[in-house]
Amino acid sequence: MSLRDLHTAQGAHLAPDGIPQHYGDLTAEYHAALQNAVLMDRSHEGRFEVTGKSRIDLMQRMSTNDLLNMREGEGRATIFTSPTARILDRVLVYQRGDKTLVTTEAGRGPAMSGYLQRNIFFGDDVQLTDLADSTRLFALHGPNADAIIGALITGAVEIPPLFSAEAEIAGVPVFIARRKPLSGAHWIVIAPVEQAAAVWIAILDAGALHGLRPAGSLTYNSLRIRSGRPAGRELSEDYIPLEVGLWDEISFKKGCYTGQEIIARMESRSRLAKVMVQVRLSAPAEAPADVFHDGHKVGILTSSVTTPDAENIGIAVVKLAQSQPEMVLSIGAQNEINAIVINLAAAPPPEIFTALAER
Repeated sequence: MSLRDLHTAQGAHLAPDGIPQHYGDLTAEYHAALQNAVLMDRSHEGRFEVTGKSRIDLMQRMSTNDLLNMREGEGRATIFTSPTARILDRVLVYQRGDKTLVTTEAGRGPAMSGYLQRNIFFGDDVQLTDLADSTRLFALHGPNADAIIGALITGAVEIPPLFSAEAEIAGVPVFIARRKPLSGAHWIVIAPVEQAAAVWIAILDAGALHGLRPAGSLTYNSLRIRSGRPAGRELSEDYIPLEVGLWDEISFKKGCYTGQEIIARMESRSRLAKVMVQVRLSAPAEAPADVFHDGHKVGILTSSVTTPDAENIGIAVVKLAQSQPEMVLSIGAQNEINAIVINLAAAPPPEIFTALAER
């Protein structure tokens, strides 16, 4: 049975690209993610291998984080930016001996690999191999995710944050990695396409005692917004990485890279016009939408969702002065929906910026 057929047999409603949107009970999926664990097919996230002696140098000169001297199995998030420091994409880079694995945001694989390919200079020793058709990528989320991965792979729970390893599940060679959490622990498993269904079943079987259930992209979106993780509109050329809470994915000590001058200037001068915040909405609001304070536009609601528990929450990018917790903003020119700031989202800026906002 193919993975697509398996999803359908398990009750999945599939998007046109074959990714499950949900399995018929969004409330059960959401509660499992918060209390136990969920398994998701995230195969629309791009993934490709980069080989050649110049591969790290290429990405080092084009992205925000320091990718030199990575240990075997280590992963680091980094952002590719334009010359004006606008976000092109956020990726995770994993060191795997004489090759490097790159995973991208959903739907961004071809664009990202094409961008790298176009920036290979004469004399660079770099080759790219797309893995999207030959593999599938699964994500395991939740408080019990560590227990499940530990039941499948001896010693896996000892893997540090953002590190990875080669392993086997049901006799199938797989790549596993620990990622930043959305709810509890967060793991990815990359399996060969021919054995992907067997790996999916094995993970579900191992998680049966831990409350594991399959979940779709709608649950992922709720978890992502609830945790304040930027994606989609936040990871676009509308914003500079510092504005959307990606401080921990930028090195301020490395050498030159595309867009560095602007990012370094913003950090050194403590000048940050906008920040990303989590907001609690008084009613459902469709993003994108303008955000107002005292009749003046102060930002954009970039993501929003009504969770299965009927919570209306969102992510907004607003002026620094309007980022204080409990500040009441509004959506729409008629102030029809309140947006109460919960907190800064993702990795917060240094305290000096917070102090400026409080003035």
